[in-house]
Amino acid sequence: MDHFKNPRNQGKIENADGVGKVGNPVCGDVLWFYIKVKDDVIEDIKWETYGCAAAISVSSMLSEIAKGKNINEALKIENKDILKGLGNLPAIKIHCSLLGVEALQEAIYDYLSKNGKKITEELEKAHEKNKKTLNNLHE
Repeated sequence: MDHFKNPRNQGKIENADGVGKVGNPVCGDVLWFYIKVKDDVIEDIKWETYGCAAAISVSSMLSEIAKGKNINEALKIENKDILKGLGNLPAIKIHCSLLGVEALQEAIYDYLSKNGKKITEELEKAHEKNKKTLNNLHE
């Protein structure tokens, strides 16, 4: 509840190095993550989330976990890391933690592609999946 009542790193980074947007067509949650990167380290991270208390808490916790990590470390963050940081979520809200990871992946994908850096096959597959899901939100 603390991350919901006192969210950390909430907001938008103008001229972000990477921007990721994901959504869930079933529950309607939409998350944006913005990253500023220096020497492949996430120097600053902000987020905007339109969704439930769990989605907001996830975004806040994930931003704290990812800040200061290099790109490769940030890509290894899993939803279980977020759940552990939050002290878990109700089973029906676990999907919010997956959305957070996907939003961060999208921001990193955007950063890597804008800077002509190598994108792993795994990240490319995640991007394609996220893109399809986002397209379903608009249908």
